[in-house]
Amino acid sequence: MVLDSKQTTVAYRCPHCGAGVMSAVGLFALTADMIKLKCTCGESEMSVVYSKDGKLRLTVPCILCPNPHSFTVNSSVFFKNDLFLLPCPYSDINICMIGEENKVKAELARTELELLDLLEEHGIDNFDIFHQEQTLTDPQILDIILFVINDLDAEGKIFCKCEDNEEGDYEVEMTSEGIKVSCKKCGASKIIASNSLINAHEFLNCESLTLE
Repeated sequence: MVLDSKQTTVAYRCPHCGAGVMSAVGLFALTADMIKLKCTCGESEMSVVYSKDGKLRLTVPCILCPNPHSFTVNSSVFFKNDLFLLPCPYSDINICMIGEENKVKAELARTELELLDLLEEHGIDNFDIFHQEQTLTDPQILDIILFVINDLDAEGKIFCKCEDNEEGDYEVEMTSEGIKVSCKKCGASKIIASNSLINAHEFLNCESLTLE
């Protein structure tokens, strides 16, 4: 009797070189150890771990975010779906594809076009800008965040710990953690994440800013 071993195809896109990384993953191999999918450039890897509760825990590099994302998936979903997609929780772009090989390949190709459109929209010709350690050296990110802060200040939508009848006196400082907005009077402050263009554009939709 031959056992029908469960197997599926898993893929992600390397955030450093942009290449699609794809491999077959079998249940028998997973029960023995962690499986790692590594990009040939050597700069990224995705890990898949089969836990005792029958679930799979995935750590997936993200093409847009500076850090990988973690997901937990039931084994039935992992091995039985023709195509199962895991999106970046901040951009909704699919960063992990699981399922039948040809469908995974097709989704890799589709997301590549989606990413190219995103880069073109922002006038970017590579992925490096999304992963810079010192993103404050990029004037576009700084300009976007400062524009929103000034706009919120002008509209009276920055709130701090000053009394209701007293206006705050706000200042902006660039730090290694991001852009720090603080009130000179009450000392309340907040750091705005500035580690990618995606974060900066998300801040464009901010309707108010509360300092703590």
